[in-house]
Amino acid sequence: MKQAITIILSSLLVFGIWSCSDHSDHDHDHDHDHGNEHADEQTNEEDHEHEEVSIGSATVGEWTVELAQSHGVVAAGEEGHLVVVLPFNDQGATTVRAWIGSADRTLSYVGKGEYAASHNDYDVHATAPDPLDKNALWWIEIERPDGTKATGSAEPLR
Repeated sequence: MKQAITIILSSLLVFGIWSCSDHSDHDHDHDHDHGNEHADEQTNEEDHEHEEVSIGSATVGEWTVELAQSHGVVAAGEEGHLVVVLPFNDQGATTVRAWIGSADRTLSYVGKGEYAASHNDYDVHATAPDPLDKNALWWIEIERPDGTKATGSAEPLR
């Protein structure tokens, strides 16, 4: 009887860990305040947590991209959210990746941007490494449909 209870409890524990362990795919629905008609409808607390703060622009290859950060300041082991606005519109054909850390991506979790057609921007979620170097930057990689890549960086909110 004890063995059966042990097996059942172990199975429940494994299932619980398994169901909580895969957070790599983020299915967040973000309302961006880019002057759209729905900006005034943001009333719940989660929307407040996702307010975007401009962190300026960055040079990525030959392009200057506009950047905004949400989810608060960058912190070790925490998810950051970067919004990237490209200087061209190719309807999401470009791949945008970003990470927090160093140029060589050591200990960084690279996030792939999701194109938001309604705002013509890319939402990238990346988790900061733990420990987080005090000189860590947002790194942005742009890959065009022809395979050309360019990388640039920007100072995160701390």
